[in-house]
Amino acid sequence: MRRSVLRTTMPLLIAAMLLAISQAFGQEGDIRRVHDPHIIAADGNYYIFCTGGGIPIRRSKDLIHWERIGTVFANIPEWTRTEVPGARGLWAPDVSYFNNQYHLYYSVSTFGRNRSCIGHTVNATLDPASPKYKWIDLGKVIESTPGQDDWNAIDPNIILDDQNQPWLAFGSFWSGIKLQRIDPQTGKPPADSKMIALAARPKPGAIEAPCMIRRQGYYYLFVSFDYCSRGVDSTYKIMVGRSKQITGPFLDKTGTPMLEGGGTLVLGSHGHVRGPGHNSVLIEGQKHWLIHHYYDADQYGVPTLQIRPLTWDKEDWPIAGEPYAEPPRP
Repeated sequence: MRRSVLRTTMPLLIAAMLLAISQAFGQEGDIRRVHDPHIIAADGNYYIFCTGGGIPIRRSKDLIHWERIGTVFANIPEWTRTEVPGARGLWAPDVSYFNNQYHLYYSVSTFGRNRSCIGHTVNATLDPASPKYKWIDLGKVIESTPGQDDWNAIDPNIILDDQNQPWLAFGSFWSGIKLQRIDPQTGKPPADSKMIALAARPKPGAIEAPCMIRRQGYYYLFVSFDYCSRGVDSTYKIMVGRSKQITGPFLDKTGTPMLEGGGTLVLGSHGHVRGPGHNSVLIEGQKHWLIHHYYDADQYGVPTLQIRPLTWDKEDWPIAGEPYAEPPRP
């Protein structure tokens, strides 16, 4: 009887263990040392761009297996060295598609100061094997200056409104998250574009990394609260609010304005996942995916890519699922 039970239950137990292991790790391949990932689907592939030297690029066919395929820049653009002499690399890229080309916005800054710029480069395709593949840098979009501005020009994110008008959300620490309308022809704010405040936290509360999406008549503003880049001691977490208007006001689930520190938790630290944050969201029809980095406590706090299905509750608030992974083989 016992042998019969074991013969019946052992395969189920093994499958359950494999599923748990698979869910624990989720993505595979070149997923380590990924900070501030932003994703886009193009030409049957998924591409992720992240913080690093010339902006590393990773590619996948299935959201699970990832390979690094190069960088956007062989060397950081010369203008960035002039504008921000202390900058050593490019941060927090955002990739989008409008006006018949791919637009990549990126941050140039020095850690802890708001002498920062957001740069802009474009490409006709994301396929490096295409003869049309060439990044053309268009230089500075906006900048912030210490002693002059109470905001920080980093962490760009492009959102298209219901009229396909592009807007640029950005901001980190200081007075929080801002928004500006973008001219689709130039990729820059037009002369009459006003800066709009979207979210902030009372000091010393930290807020940064906006990511906005449009769904079911709402604009959802995802942000990261607290602190990253501290390995297993990172306190980053993903928060969200929503508004009927792209310009706000954004409120959390309790009705607290995000301009007054509001935000509903989407994903925080748990188990080996420490400080998940700086997310992007991939929308494929009715499917939504939450892309973020975290610090892996099982790997000495190395920043790691993770992708989770994003579902919605009865009141249309987002719920982060378990890491997306391959089902175990029978």
